[in-house]
Amino acid sequence: RDMAAKLIDEVTEPFRGETATASAAWLASARGWLSASNSAKALASVKQALAAQPDDAAAALLCSELMPTAPEAEALLKAQIQAKPDNASVRLAYARRLAEASRMAEAAEQIEAVTRLSPEFPGPWLSLGAIRLDLHQPQAAEAALRRFLDARAKSPQLPALRVDAAGEADAEGDDDADTDAKDAGPDDQEVQAYLLLAQAAQEQRQFNEARVWLDKIPAGKRDLAVQIRKASLLIKQGKVEQARGLVRQTPATTDLEIRSRYMAEAAVLREAERWKDAYQVLGEASGRFPDDTDLIYERAMVAEKLKMLDEMEQLLRKVIAMKPDHYNAYNALGFSLADRNVRLPEAKTLIQRALELSPNDAYIVDSLGWVEFRLGRFEEARKLLALFFYDRGYTEIGAHLGEVLWTLGQHDEARRIWREAR
Repeated sequence: RDMAAKLIDEVTEPFRGETATASAAWLASARGWLSASNSAKALASVKQALAAQPDDAAAALLCSELMPTAPEAEALLKAQIQAKPDNASVRLAYARRLAEASRMAEAAEQIEAVTRLSPEFPGPWLSLGAIRLDLHQPQAAEAALRRFLDARAKSPQLPALRVDAAGEADAEGDDDADTDAKDAGPDDQEVQAYLLLAQAAQEQRQFNEARVWLDKIPAGKRDLAVQIRKASLLIKQGKVEQARGLVRQTPATTDLEIRSRYMAEAAVLREAERWKDAYQVLGEASGRFPDDTDLIYERAMVAEKLKMLDEMEQLLRKVIAMKPDHYNAYNALGFSLADRNVRLPEAKTLIQRALELSPNDAYIVDSLGWVEFRLGRFEEARKLLALFFYDRGYTEIGAHLGEVLWTLGQHDEARRIWREAR
């Protein structure tokens, strides 16, 4: 890939000096270096492309792709959005990256802007509903999801213009947008909306309405996701064994389906706070899929709930040994040590490694702030936690920031932060 990027530079170099081709030439170079995982050279080429053509939407989209590895690209992307606020595809691409970074409140702002620009497109309403649920705003989520169903009924044949519930963007100009829309199919999007509406109703403790939404899903579409949602409703009504049985009875033949069923059963048990049973189920799953690091990681998290701290650490270190770039494992182990106020230098090293693997991850920054607090570096902790809470409003960060501020004697501000976080 490095050789390919160099070759692209050689081929496109003569076109960089021509007004008509300069931006395209620099963008070709940027894509080559992005493919070669050289973010610095890719970003430098994007800057040249924007200098040649400041309103180039393709350059803005490439900035969104660079965001995870080159944070400076976000400022360029924001400038593009400010200069051309009506470019829905660029906003959707930005929203995708924000969602991937768990910056859901900011992602919601971008998708809301798209719904104002193109209210007739169903997709953004579906994405907005999913993100509002992630932000624990069930009423706002329900409103957005109902708008999705209305728009879908009025204009079922509109082209794709959406960011799905996982934060995946299909923006105008993406080569795969039309293919993705065909693959998803109208039924799948409506099923997703019904599932999300059921979740919104459940969060508002409207259990009968939640069941009504689930019953709208056609029989052929009632897969594991539907069973999980029904099981969650049963748990809220105290029917844990019935909920567990519902998941266990879901047909599963392939390895992927069997693994998913294990994870679903464990999720049901965790929601019911049946930690010992969840630990056992995840152990069975790991026995069947011994190389699955995600299963081992989930079991470690349940072990912590059971106060099996040595077992938790052993499992997390196994994950790290098997998958050295599993930043969640580094972060979980580091935070656990910090939270127990033990082996703090080691905790900080683990969390810093997690942050290297996932820069600007709010939850890892929260862990780093917490370990700095435990080390007595109160001002450093305050700076780290404030950076993310004031800009992004994460609840857990607010809880920790309030404690730091209280320790610093800023009691009124600590109370204000706690109230806002709550």
